[in-house]
This record gives sequence, structure tokens and C-alpha cells, in this order.
Amino acid sequence: MSNKNKQYKLINAQVQALISDESDMIANMANIAAVLFNNVEQINWAGFYLFKQEQLVLGPFQGQPACVRIPMGRGVCGTSAATRETVIVDNVHEFAGHIACDVASNSEIVIPVVFNQQLIGVLDIDSAVAARFDDDDRQGLESLVRILQQTLTSLETTQ
Repeated sequence: MSNKNKQYKLINAQVQALISDESDMIANMANIAAVLFNNVEQINWAGFYLFKQEQLVLGPFQGQPACVRIPMGRGVCGTSAATRETVIVDNVHEFAGHIACDVASNSEIVIPVVFNQQLIGVLDIDSAVAARFDDDDRQGLESLVRILQQTLTSLETTQ
């Protein structure tokens, strides 16, 4: 197991402990963003965009102020949301339609959050380091999103 895999295992355990008994999605996303921002090396932004009225709207995050609205299919976040697939970009300046919310960002990973076939939003993480994200990050962050999705499942069963 790589050091990065061990790191994500610890991060995901911390997130599980923080959010497993909490049904408020926004509170859970806020804690996830804080855990990621404070524990993942070489990142300058971590947070969520929520799917509302056919676009992505800024949700809980840690880092510099960010773009408030992102059209579906535009930029890395809009592309991930439209395809419902994780997108890793080694150099955001070469990504067609990239939306530069922070000029310091050079690479990005975006993971869609889907519940009951419905797009909830995306988890977006940026880095000033080019080619910062790899398959270990993808696996660790997709696992983290599954933990969040479990809280959405428990929310549905308690209502």
C-alpha cells in the first residue's frame, strides 16, 4: 500500500467518524472539505459545487474565494458533472473551456456526487502543482464520496 493510499485510508476513517451520524448534507460537505484541505498535501482548494437549476453552484469549501456558478459541461467541474465521471487534469491551462477561479491552480481532480441516479454535485480539489493528482487520489477520493453517499442513504431512510 502506497503512502498516499495510507493517507486516504486515514482521511476516510476520519470523515466516516465525523459524518456517519449526521444527516445534514451541507454540514457533512463542510467537514469533508476541511478534512481534505488540512490533510491532503499540495492542494490549494477543496470543496463542493452543488447541482441546482441545471448548473453548479458553489457549496462548502476551504481555500481562496471561488467562482459561484459553473455551467454544465464547462470547465473541469462542469465536464465531470455532465459525464458523471471523475476527471483528472494534469495542466488546467491546457483543458478546453477551463474556468480559472484561482490563477495559482495548475492541476485539478473532480469527482461527481450522485445519489439515486441524481446528480447532487461534485467534489473539486485544486493544486498549484502540475500533475498533482493520480489514480491513487482518484481511488481515495471516490471512496470518500461513497462515504458521503451513505449519509444521503441514511437521510432518505429516516425521512
